[in-house]
Amino acid sequence: MDFMTILQLLDSSIRLATPLLLACLAGLFSERAGIFDIGLEGKMLAAAFFSAAIAFTSGSVWIGLGAGVLASIVLSLLHGLASITFRGNQLISGVAINFLAAGLTVVIAQTWFSQGGRTPPLTGSARFDEIVLPGAVSRIRDIAELGPLGQIYSELISGHSILVYASLLIVPLSWWVLYRTRFGLRLRAVGENPGAVDTAGISVVALRYSAVVIAGVLCGLAGAYLATGLSAGFVKDMSAGRGFIALAALIFAKWRPWYALYACLLFGLLDAVGNRFQNIELFTITVPVQFMQALPYILTVVILAGFVGRAIPPRAGGEPYVKER
Repeated sequence: MDFMTILQLLDSSIRLATPLLLACLAGLFSERAGIFDIGLEGKMLAAAFFSAAIAFTSGSVWIGLGAGVLASIVLSLLHGLASITFRGNQLISGVAINFLAAGLTVVIAQTWFSQGGRTPPLTGSARFDEIVLPGAVSRIRDIAELGPLGQIYSELISGHSILVYASLLIVPLSWWVLYRTRFGLRLRAVGENPGAVDTAGISVVALRYSAVVIAGVLCGLAGAYLATGLSAGFVKDMSAGRGFIALAALIFAKWRPWYALYACLLFGLLDAVGNRFQNIELFTITVPVQFMQALPYILTVVILAGFVGRAIPPRAGGEPYVKER
């Protein structure tokens, strides 16, 4: 495997890790506040559909991005209403959102576009373009003629959409918000001991709704990137389990932002390897394509089963808070 092949593999890893990272950070904020969010998958799927549909209709990817984020926030508020206001089971609420999004996106897509539950292909200003950074080259032939540093800059660092760079910036921002601000301190306290927060005169409900809305925004960005950055339109079930892999990455990262970045890059690498290396032979046996495509999911289970160690979630996670009178 030559150096350029490795760079292309790492480049694909970053692209594939971006929706995982955004969804993982969404789950991080939600679960740090004590709200388990199994509905990451459904919110990503809804955001992917509405961002693609509105971007195609309006011709503007930014309007589509806003529509995708709004759709995700609506589902987040629905999850908050069920689990915070009405104190319902958070896991059941999240699963219901997944089923709701999986069904509604296909039905609405068929009603609007009559293309078998998908949107028409996005072109031009209806999707995010790659950003070529100053001094970088974009053609593979020109990149191959550069030295190692130039190849890393042009192939690995340059050439991503704005949402990829935004997701990488959100990681230190999330760390700063959670560990260096009063809001972050209160948010983490709500996930550990909501009674103490309530005793201090701080609204537990308001903090948890804030976390749920933040999760909705991040899931909206993840879904919009799937449909308008990584792909060029919406297709049925295009999230393909990424919401659940993001939850696995969150557990692997033990609910910490920087570790979440490393975990998502690892899962992105596994996905890139599964996509690139197909029909390979091991000891004269051809490995089936389906096995390579399932590799990220298989290794997700293996990693969580054997390499995570003891991952302790927030103590008040999953439990509705009942104010004492």
